[in-house]
Amino acid sequence: MDSITPNLAVNIGRLQLPTPILTASGTFGYGREYEEFTNLSNIGAIVVKGISLQARSGNPPPRIVETPCGLLNAIGLENVGLSNFIEQKMPYLRQMQCRVIVNILGDSNEEYCQLADKLNDIEGIHGIELNISCPNVKKGGVAFGSNEKMAQKVTQSVRKRTSLPLIVKLSPNVTDIAAMASAVEEGGADAVSLINTIIGMAISIKTGKPILANTFGGLSGPAIKPIALRMVYQASDRVTIPVIGIGGISTWQDAIEFLMAGATAIQVGTANFVNPKSVEEIKDGIVQYMKEHSINTIQSIIGIAKKH
Repeated sequence: MDSITPNLAVNIGRLQLPTPILTASGTFGYGREYEEFTNLSNIGAIVVKGISLQARSGNPPPRIVETPCGLLNAIGLENVGLSNFIEQKMPYLRQMQCRVIVNILGDSNEEYCQLADKLNDIEGIHGIELNISCPNVKKGGVAFGSNEKMAQKVTQSVRKRTSLPLIVKLSPNVTDIAAMASAVEEGGADAVSLINTIIGMAISIKTGKPILANTFGGLSGPAIKPIALRMVYQASDRVTIPVIGIGGISTWQDAIEFLMAGATAIQVGTANFVNPKSVEEIKDGIVQYMKEHSINTIQSIIGIAKKH
């Protein structure tokens, strides 16, 4: 069994990835922050922190609250902005020769389109993740992510402005996640990633006030895994494009569950804060699992929970 060399390669549209394990936007910075902890070239792809046209300072503090089995964040999409990202962050990422997916965010259809247009020809960028689902800002993406017609429209618009593989990141804060996935597939998405964080809050019993300055934030971590797993299962039943699973994935066992539920790939998020070697350890665990079960390709695992 140990003589088997499992093939972990997957395709996300035209994008070929050496492994199905990606980093989730907002939890891995721009890659360099983790260079001392993990071998970036072993990662399927780095999904960088969300980028807007102009730099953003985000929400005022407090912006993070630990919860049982999770984390509430209301960072407010703080980022360096498009120009600084291209000039300051991309040279390093190109040097590392890892696949780079840029998460983009905007307050209007046109902002998303401008971002996609300007990123289209930048060397070293392999795909775009369209963030229409962030719950910790008071405008912008969350509106697109909760309305099927708006989600489909912005996907169509961005699709016309880029030839790069296009992934649309979906919000769990909707009635029918499968309908949302179907809408963006019709809009031209090459894949969907889900789920983003779930809206939550925390209150200080000392002051009687919300702890987060933004009042509400996005809940991530192991607490949301069962919800994310269910939504991946549902969405992958409805669409023909790849589904990338996100939500509480901390171990290789979690990753295997998402693959079995129908995910073609997975993203590791909050676990990076707890264990910066999470991505490599998850990869090693999947390889060992495949060897022990004489599984040659990762495709043999994908969606098998639907066959019983």
